[in-house]
Amino acid sequence: MRLEKKVDVPVYDLSLIRGIWEVRVKKQRQKQKKEQERVEHSALARIEQQWQYRIYCKTLKTSERNQLHRYLERTSLTDVQPCTEAEQQDQTDQQDQKDPDQNKLIFQLNGDRWTDFPRELQWMTYLREWHVRGTKIRQLPDYLALFTQLTVLQIPQNAITELPPEIGKLTELRELNVSYNRLSRVPPELGNCENLERLELTGNHNLFELPFELSSLKQLVHLDIAENRFVSIPICALRMSSLQLLDLSNNCLTDLPQDMDRLEQLVTLFVHKNNLSYLPQCLTNVSTLKMIVVSGDQLTCIPTKLCSNPDIKFIRLYDNPANEEKMKKKQKKEEEEKKKEENKRRRWREAREEEVKDSREKEFIEAYVSSLQDRDTVPYSTTKVSISCLL
Repeated sequence: MRLEKKVDVPVYDLSLIRGIWEVRVKKQRQKQKKEQERVEHSALARIEQQWQYRIYCKTLKTSERNQLHRYLERTSLTDVQPCTEAEQQDQTDQQDQKDPDQNKLIFQLNGDRWTDFPRELQWMTYLREWHVRGTKIRQLPDYLALFTQLTVLQIPQNAITELPPEIGKLTELRELNVSYNRLSRVPPELGNCENLERLELTGNHNLFELPFELSSLKQLVHLDIAENRFVSIPICALRMSSLQLLDLSNNCLTDLPQDMDRLEQLVTLFVHKNNLSYLPQCLTNVSTLKMIVVSGDQLTCIPTKLCSNPDIKFIRLYDNPANEEKMKKKQKKEEEEKKKEENKRRRWREAREEEVKDSREKEFIEAYVSSLQDRDTVPYSTTKVSISCLL
């Protein structure tokens, strides 16, 4: 008979162990976050970046260095010549007197000769504003996320096809203008820029929706999505509680939602050049509303309170009748010219067919005459026979 061996198995409360580890993980993450913030606010990163910039400038020619310096309007790093601490302090004091807001550094780039951002830009992570306009640049650089102090990103009238997800790391961003580019979508990561106050996406003709994640932009006061392909107001726009100006003009809207009164701070609304036939009654509940701009050609139903309220500027835009008559005359003239051209082509085809017919008869006569030369006698008459073969 085999003896049974007893084994003592300790029993632990797994939930207690899990709680202990969760607390440790949370503390470790907080520690890492504090360390990262300390490094970001530390002067060591700025000093290292400054020295890297100086070293890079030493490798450039004088003309290239001068061209690089023109990229900045105000910067404390354009002087690459060595100087003493006293001289550097004097220069800093002079700059403070000339420009009190010296931390507001601006990068500008204009002209269609630019197809990409300059290489030197990656060293200028201290910049606060980008102004890039009228270039042939198609995408933003990969190092965009390094510009954590960027507050203004103005990049209208370029050839940009998409915004990178890294744009969500620009948490200090206040203004973003990507008007008149070639965007077809907006990355959801843009919702992480919770300090954004102004967003302009005008004239991206392939843009027809905004991600729901943009609902977190509670500080946004200006939203311009005119001249696109929106068929309805984006849901995220109705959740931007601080919105004061909403421009939806020149889209494909057929109606407005019945809960637009959620925009309690809305002041100005542009909805002209759409296919609206009525305005919802809920707009009368927005007490802050001061201006509405609509197209009056198709609009048939308007709340009386909106029209009669003296505090609201209700503007109805109509197409110019003179322009309509001019367009009709132009179309009529084009149609007449088209008919004349068609008649001319038809007459040319008829003349061409007649010429072909005459040439065939001529060929027949020539062939007949040449055949008579081989005969001994010439017939007094002959019969013309036409033979057509149907294949």
